[in-house]
Amino acid sequence: MRLARRLQGVADLFKVGSKLFTAEGPRGVRALAATGTEIFLDLKFHDIPNTVAGAVAAAAELPHVRLLTLHASGGLAMMRAAREALAGKKHRPALLGVTILTSLDGVALRRIGLSGTPRVRAVALALLAKEAGLDGIVASAQEIPAIRRVCGPKFLTLIPAVRPASAAVNDQSRVATPAEAARTGANFLVVGRPITAAPDPRTAAQAIAEEIASASRHS
Repeated sequence: MRLARRLQGVADLFKVGSKLFTAEGPRGVRALAATGTEIFLDLKFHDIPNTVAGAVAAAAELPHVRLLTLHASGGLAMMRAAREALAGKKHRPALLGVTILTSLDGVALRRIGLSGTPRVRAVALALLAKEAGLDGIVASAQEIPAIRRVCGPKFLTLIPAVRPASAAVNDQSRVATPAEAARTGANFLVVGRPITAAPDPRTAAQAIAEEIASASRHS
C-alpha cells in the first residue's frame, strides 16, 4: 500500500495480480481500495464456466475493481458465463479476455500445440471474446492494431509488458516501449517491474507517463 500511495497522481490504476492476491486475498484489495485508487484485478480466471462465473461474481463485489481478466482460451461458454454473472450490476468491472501471454513467442506456442503466429492467435481469441460479450482484451502491442481493426475502436484494449528502452526485458518475449504502446491507441498500458523495482518508483513512473503523453500528442 505504501507504493500505491507514493504513485498516486501518476498512475491511474493499480494492478493486483495473482502473487499479491494469493498472499493477501480480498483483504489486500480492500486495503488498496481504502487509499482511494481504482484497481485492475488481474487474476486471469481459467476454469469451467460455472467456476469462473462464481469467481467473477465474487470479484465484482470487491471495492474499486475497474478491470477484471480471464483467459479467452477458456472458450466461448466460459466467457459468456462470466459476462452473465455480471448482468444487472450497475457498477460492474470491465471484463477483459487475455489472448496470448506476452511471455510466449511463436516457438513456445508450437510447443503447447497452438499453430500460427502470436498475432494470428491473438486476433482469433479477441474475436471470440467480442462474440462472448466481453468488454475488451489483453494483448501485446504488436497485436493491438490488427485487433482494433477487426473488433472496432469501442472494444477495450490493454497492453502489458511495457518496458522503457533501457529496461530489462526479464521473462517477457513481446514487449514495447511506452511510446510504442501509446501509439497503438490502446486504452490501458501496464508497467510493472520498471516501476516497482526502480530505486525511485515515483520518478520512474513520472518518466514513463511523460513518454506516453508525448507519444500520444504526436500520434
